[in-house]
Amino acid sequence: MKTMSEVLDSCKSVSRGKSVPPFAVVVVNFNTREDLRACLRSVVASAPRQIVVADNGSTDGSREVVREAFPSVALLCLDENPGYGGAANRAIAATSAPYVLLLNSDTLIAPDALETLGAYLDTHPGAAVVGPRLLNPDGSLQPSCYPFPGSLRWAFDNDDVGRLLARLPLVRELGLRTWRHDRSRRVPWVKGAALALRRAAFDAVGGFDESFFMYHEESDLCFRLADAGWEVHFAPVTDVVHTGGTSTAQRQPEMDAALARSATRFHRKHYDGVHLWLATRAWAGITRVRRWQSFSRERENA
Repeated sequence: MKTMSEVLDSCKSVSRGKSVPPFAVVVVNFNTREDLRACLRSVVASAPRQIVVADNGSTDGSREVVREAFPSVALLCLDENPGYGGAANRAIAATSAPYVLLLNSDTLIAPDALETLGAYLDTHPGAAVVGPRLLNPDGSLQPSCYPFPGSLRWAFDNDDVGRLLARLPLVRELGLRTWRHDRSRRVPWVKGAALALRRAAFDAVGGFDESFFMYHEESDLCFRLADAGWEVHFAPVTDVVHTGGTSTAQRQPEMDAALARSATRFHRKHYDGVHLWLATRAWAGITRVRRWQSFSRERENA
């Protein structure tokens, strides 16, 4: 695995005298036909040189939409469904631009998104990943910055504690989930709904670990990039609208199980000894609380 400085040196030597398109866009899709249609409309308006849709075995007509309505978009059909990270790896490998914007299919980008994200990456050569600001469909802020699962900060900056912090104006800005997301900053990892990736860094660490079928593939990627000397940035230079849960809601019980498996795998991959024991015990407790909350909601709605 190459370090950040080695990759930057090799990129400078390769790029001399060559003109390459700055951005490719990759969209990963699974049975979100109408969201995908809207997403591609916004992407096409931003005029990237390359657009690839990685489709993980959709049966809802998504592929037909791409073929018929967006003939300039490359369609990568993955009937075996290798998961989000696996699909992203294959689609990114099919592009050649030095920067890649990786999107969920339920996102909408602004026409100047590639220009502003490219300018940010140009002026921050140490940044391997840049997460733009995410908005909910109603225009409200969607938090997208997080501490690494199982870290000391994670123990005090998680969803449950975050709800309490949000009520305290002075303390709110201390939490990665609860701050205003109004300035650029380095963060441990950013939500994978929209990721501007520096290809050289992504390739240097081997891309996404495909053993994470769903969830924590982006936190694992950011963890490995940090180990290699790269940085992860949040940068509100453009806004991306993200619906969230469009695909996963179709298979919620399976997705809940996938989240638990991925969290356990992240802990075992990156921690050991007492740290691993504490992290797994904490996650087990969180899982029990969430199951109880889900059961309570089902009883109330029955």
